[in-house]
Amino acid sequence: MEPLDLLQAVSHPDPYPAYRTLREGPPVVFDPRLQAWIVTRAATIARALATPALRVRPTAEPVPRPLVGTPCGEWFGQLVRMNDGPDRHGTPKAGLERALAAVDLASVAGHARRAAAAVPWGPAWSFEVPVRAVAGLLGFDEALHADVARWVGDLVSAIAPGAAADTLARGQAAAGALSERMAALLHTPARAGSVVARVQAADGLSQAALRANLVGLLSQTHDATAGLLGNSLVALARGADAGDLGAVVDETMRFDPPVQNTRRFAAEPVQLDGVDLPAGAAVLLVLGAAGRDPAFNPDPDTFRLERPDRRTLGFGWGPHACPGSSIARAIAVAALAECWQETLRDSLRWGYRPSVNARIPVFERPGGGWR
Repeated sequence: MEPLDLLQAVSHPDPYPAYRTLREGPPVVFDPRLQAWIVTRAATIARALATPALRVRPTAEPVPRPLVGTPCGEWFGQLVRMNDGPDRHGTPKAGLERALAAVDLASVAGHARRAAAAVPWGPAWSFEVPVRAVAGLLGFDEALHADVARWVGDLVSAIAPGAAADTLARGQAAAGALSERMAALLHTPARAGSVVARVQAADGLSQAALRANLVGLLSQTHDATAGLLGNSLVALARGADAGDLGAVVDETMRFDPPVQNTRRFAAEPVQLDGVDLPAGAAVLLVLGAAGRDPAFNPDPDTFRLERPDRRTLGFGWGPHACPGSSIARAIAVAALAECWQETLRDSLRWGYRPSVNARIPVFERPGGGWR
């Protein structure tokens, strides 16, 4: 792997030496191949994530061009996390944060344990378990959980850069199915205090935005929580102490995070650590490098559970920090508690799903082979 090949690094068996090489260079450097400014130091990444002029989408392309005018595009454009500004992001994000902060994590764990026991072990396990857990939390009937997981997988694949025509077609159908099912769920009186009831009470969300962002909880679970769960399994297979699964998950988020890259786009000229970025500049923030930054965490290349001052940017930082981080953690810990056996240490085999952003292991079935 070339040290600067960041988009291939995400699915490399060990991208961290390449990240270290970049981090030891300038804090902000232009990559002519990617046509983007690269940031790998934790402090600079945190500043970028908190800079209002650096936005989550290019000003001229709020929805990716291949999705414009499609069900996937309609869904994408309504996502609070893919918007900026007080009306499209600030106010509704605060409402979502309040709703998700009140979620009963014991209930989350219960749904995750049931999903972990129900899904057959194999390459799809770490993707399906988190989605099924959130589907149960939202109130979908258990008989529909497998369909929801399949639709979410199709939707996530369709919005990935460079998706093929058949993948886009499946994603469009999945977006329609999920929107329809979510609308039906929302028309059913929600139990007081439930996730759906709390999100319905959030400020600034139209009915379309409400449906889209509840589907968004499922889609974020599919990749980010699948990566957290899978990378925690890898840590256990490599010898991490299973006596404190919560600490294993927390250290995995720092040491081998599921979201390795995120992007920002300059809506106007902006200066970042002494570098002048022009309006329209693309900035690639390498979150995978941040947790191993020695200026951010001491002894960063050692997986160690006892870290009272552990810091991570794996769930984001600033206005766009993930509001569901505690839910993702609860799912991962409960699923590990349900599935982990010491006999897996020698038998677990995995590769990494090709991706430009998310580091997600894909596991072999027992006896080898792939589903």
